[in-house]
Amino acid sequence: MTADLVWFALERDAGFVQDLSNALRAAPTAHEDRSFEDGEHKLRPLASVRGRDVYIVDSLYGQDGETVHDKLVKLLFFVGALNDAAAARVTAVVPYLAYARKDRKSRPRDPVSTRYVAQLMEAVGTHCVATLDVHNLAAFQNAFRCRTEHLEANPLFVEHFAARVGTTPVTVISPDAGGIKRAEAFRQRLEQRLRQPVGMGFAEKHRSGGVVSGEAFTGDVDGRTVIVIDDLIATGTTLARTAETCRRRGAARVHCAATHGAFSPDANSALATDAIASLVVTDSVPPLAIHAEAVRGKLERLSCTGLVAEAIRRLHTDGSIVELLGQ
Repeated sequence: MTADLVWFALERDAGFVQDLSNALRAAPTAHEDRSFEDGEHKLRPLASVRGRDVYIVDSLYGQDGETVHDKLVKLLFFVGALNDAAAARVTAVVPYLAYARKDRKSRPRDPVSTRYVAQLMEAVGTHCVATLDVHNLAAFQNAFRCRTEHLEANPLFVEHFAARVGTTPVTVISPDAGGIKRAEAFRQRLEQRLRQPVGMGFAEKHRSGGVVSGEAFTGDVDGRTVIVIDDLIATGTTLARTAETCRRRGAARVHCAATHGAFSPDANSALATDAIASLVVTDSVPPLAIHAEAVRGKLERLSCTGLVAEAIRRLHTDGSIVELLGQ
């Protein structure tokens, strides 16, 4: 790494931080994170950042002892402190971006939380926000007025599944109509990698009052290996019902993949279904809520730290993110 790059790890997942350190070939710069008796915090860098190109790495998910809101406010205050300490520019590298799913008004008087997070980031002087596979790319890009960079886990999933499906006929399924573009991009990459045709389809999904419904289904899955691809898993009900539909329609095996395993406790029962042969996520969020052995036994995590590290290198040297993603 060049001398004027500095990076800080607010991320608490020690394994993720160590893997990223190895990929960057540089340890994170020390900082103070002090808690006060009334619940307030103070963060400050313990080294000079004057005139430096600074990157803060923090995935905005909740965990024991630290809510999403705790992490977001601490990130914002640290960006502000770095700017006050005369950093040349500050980039927030947020593999999982909180509130990215609340990007529109779905009911009267609903908040558009994605835009509010963007305004907060901009208010403290964030130069750039880099994230991984947001729920709605157009909404993310339109919400921010500062620079944004969007990374994709598709190449990781393509390599993972290409090594496992061999010459077996494959169909990629989106678990809802909103994810068709994401699934199609994955299908095209996988088809190129396998050098054989890969089918495509999607399942209908409507959500109202927390209840998921919809019976329509397109795509040929009979006797085929099916890969259900999504951006995020929470309760797991969407993936489970899609996998079960595919098996009823004759699928030989169903693999489920999503970039962010933001599992809720309910996922332990939903994802235990025998219809799911394997469950693949990245390490953008640790699977803190997963304790059922029936789920843990088929859960695989792919490291996204190499991708994040290379993105940081390219942002620092004004390299091409487009080329990194193979677009």
